[in-house]
Amino acid sequence: MSFYHWQDDDLLLDCHLQPGAKRAEFAGQHGERLKIRISAPPVDGKANDALIHFLADAFAVSRQQVSLLSGQSSRQKRLRIQTPRQLPAELGIQRR
Repeated sequence: MSFYHWQDDDLLLDCHLQPGAKRAEFAGQHGERLKIRISAPPVDGKANDALIHFLADAFAVSRQQVSLLSGQSSRQKRLRIQTPRQLPAELGIQRR
């Protein structure tokens, strides 16, 4: 099983978030999830906002095209990226 799945043209990501890191970056896998480090602290939704912004930049979409499906207050999150325009090479994601 992989940390990503395609649903039509949308990409679903299962992520493990590490808030409060020095910088925002992809950090390999954490079990069956993509590990993402975010510099924002996990208070008042700041880490979720930073995660959405980071993923929007990484996949070349608007922030409105990235939605948090589950894990609002957890480190384990599932996100939808609507019709990503680019796929970060370091993730090894294959288009269907």
